[in-house]
Amino acid sequence: MISTRKNLDGFAIAVMVLLCICWGLQQVAIKLAAPVLSASMQLGLRSALAAMLVMLLIGVRRIPFSLRDGSLLPGIAAGVLFAVEFMCISIGLNYTSASHMSVFLYTAPIFTVMGLHWLIPAERMQTSQWLGIVSAFIGVAIAFSAALQTNAHDLGDMLIGDALGILGGILWAATTVVIRRSKLSEAQPTTTLLYQLTGAAVLLLLFSAAKGDFQLHAWDVHIWINLLFQSVVIAFISYLTWFWLLRRYLASRLSVFSFLTPLFGVAAGVVFLHDPISPRFVMGATLVLTGIVLVNFRRN
Repeated sequence: MISTRKNLDGFAIAVMVLLCICWGLQQVAIKLAAPVLSASMQLGLRSALAAMLVMLLIGVRRIPFSLRDGSLLPGIAAGVLFAVEFMCISIGLNYTSASHMSVFLYTAPIFTVMGLHWLIPAERMQTSQWLGIVSAFIGVAIAFSAALQTNAHDLGDMLIGDALGILGGILWAATTVVIRRSKLSEAQPTTTLLYQLTGAAVLLLLFSAAKGDFQLHAWDVHIWINLLFQSVVIAFISYLTWFWLLRRYLASRLSVFSFLTPLFGVAAGVVFLHDPISPRFVMGATLVLTGIVLVNFRRN
């Protein structure tokens, strides 16, 4: 089959920036609710609520969905990978800082590009794109270097958390590769999202139950608003939009924009949590933007 996916245009770039802003805000949302709801419970509940919304959308819009169209096995694989990725995040945050987790988790585009480069001819990168990947990764490292220096933890615990962050990035990349290399590549966005949300809801809620996290004390209107934001805006609208983009544009180009997410996350932390910001962040952001330009520049 000849790929009909294309390089990014102005619309796709604008949508990806908006998605990255939303994904950056989710880190603040999770942190704000953490004293009442554990990270794994938040992620499980929001996945369950979003899965219900996707099923409602499928029913109301009569969107085709079948377990016999060849998408079941890759769908299960994508759901498990998605769930284990977030499980790594929720566990890793107990051992390392959010800054460390952001840096290592968002190595995912590196692994995505490597996987797609070898597996899908249309996704192969030129020298300029590889230089862009390097530039963006260095930019993220520089932007978070001040936080990495000031947030000291026990070395052993930090190594565990950092390793889980890298594993989460690998799992994220593996999910993208599974989608692109399977029937899910041409499936409805709702189909792909439903598989992932269902897998995350089942596994993360079981994980939370095993840890004894189901303690619903101290719920108030702020917690409900927080959970609705994560469920409707993040897990439903933003992910559905992401899979819609994956069907129309080259995944390696889209994935590189993920480097913007931790930068927006830090900006949200400054606004809502009064986190300090340094000149290194500005330098890192400049390198990230330069990398994005390079990755999206392709000579004919």
